[in-house]
Amino acid sequence: MDSFNLNNVKEAVSLLSDVVSKTPLMRNVHKSNDFEANVYFKREDLQQVRSYKIRGAYNKISSLTDDELARGIVCASAGNHAQGVAYSCFMKKIKGVVFMPTPTPKQKIEQVKMFGGDWVEIILVGDTFDDASADAIHYCEAHQMNFIHPFDDIKVIEGQATIALELIDQAIEPIDFLFLPVGGGGLASGVSSVFRMLSPETKVIGVEPTGAPSMSTSILNGVNTKLDQIDKFIDGASVQKVGDLNFELCKRNLNEMITVDEGKVCQTILDLYNKDAIVVEPAGALTVSALDQYGEQIKGKNVVCLISGSNNDIIRTEEIKERALIYSGIKHYFIVRFPQRAGALKEFISEVLGPKDDITHFEYSKKHNRTSGPAIIGLELGSEEKIDSIMDRMNTLRFHWEYLNDNNDLFQLLI
Repeated sequence: MDSFNLNNVKEAVSLLSDVVSKTPLMRNVHKSNDFEANVYFKREDLQQVRSYKIRGAYNKISSLTDDELARGIVCASAGNHAQGVAYSCFMKKIKGVVFMPTPTPKQKIEQVKMFGGDWVEIILVGDTFDDASADAIHYCEAHQMNFIHPFDDIKVIEGQATIALELIDQAIEPIDFLFLPVGGGGLASGVSSVFRMLSPETKVIGVEPTGAPSMSTSILNGVNTKLDQIDKFIDGASVQKVGDLNFELCKRNLNEMITVDEGKVCQTILDLYNKDAIVVEPAGALTVSALDQYGEQIKGKNVVCLISGSNNDIIRTEEIKERALIYSGIKHYFIVRFPQRAGALKEFISEVLGPKDDITHFEYSKKHNRTSGPAIIGLELGSEEKIDSIMDRMNTLRFHWEYLNDNNDLFQLLI
């Protein structure tokens, strides 16, 4: 296994100086007030490619020989690494082939095209990053090109680790808590390694989506573990298996790994936009979403959340809002079997719903040979309403119902 070398990180800082912005470390007033702490955002979303990924991609590509560069490069990415590679190809005028999962948001695909121009070809394949990566490696071997891994590569890790040197230089006071997003582990392994060497008193926390806890599971098991299934919603931080090198470094240098619910992340995205006019992608909101879990610990402390990227597709806004409402307990879905008699729906509206409750989704199928007809109903509750009260009133009036928020298979069809 390649060892982590701090001198190489310092050399990477010089190498990246003309390509990478030294992003600001900004105190956030709202979060600082909420948690009675000094909460700072490291704004990697303000990079040229709107994420930190350019650091690792450019550092790795710069380490290739002239002969290797002439043969061209290949990468696999759910979006941000692809943009970093594409921009690097444009800057160095080399051919690149980028493999991306088919569900990748259109906005990220368009960004790759923009940054890479005529130097980059995009191939959409598979449902996940892992699918795209497998195809990319086969293509790379068949065409004798160079594979630029998004995280499991020491040069990529050293490039991402340059953020740590910036943070230590920018911080006015020692950093007590540092929250880092974790997908494949490239960022977390590099930054945590530097902090272990230069600021060992800082508590470094890795944050993953609840639906893709690859690093958390691996550290718990003591061995790098591939998950059978993941939730791909937070596409920038959802991999089935983290890198082997990343796992070893994170296991050694992270103080803790935690997970955050996807719905909480969606609420954070909306809050950051509404209160601070900050646009982030789901992976970019992970670290801020984790603060609630450390409310008492961080009180009075200096806290840094790394905002990893802002490549969010506007067409996802409705889904983000929906997930946030569901997480906050405002939005609920049911299958309700109405008696097939006149007035049943009117009775539901007048007797079951509260005065401020709203029906936001309604699908009804009337079957003449049945005594009841099923309807899928989405409810948005008023400010004082509780879902238990709705359920109690449906039981009292003998409506047969099934709650869908807890049924993942059915629920995914709705949102």
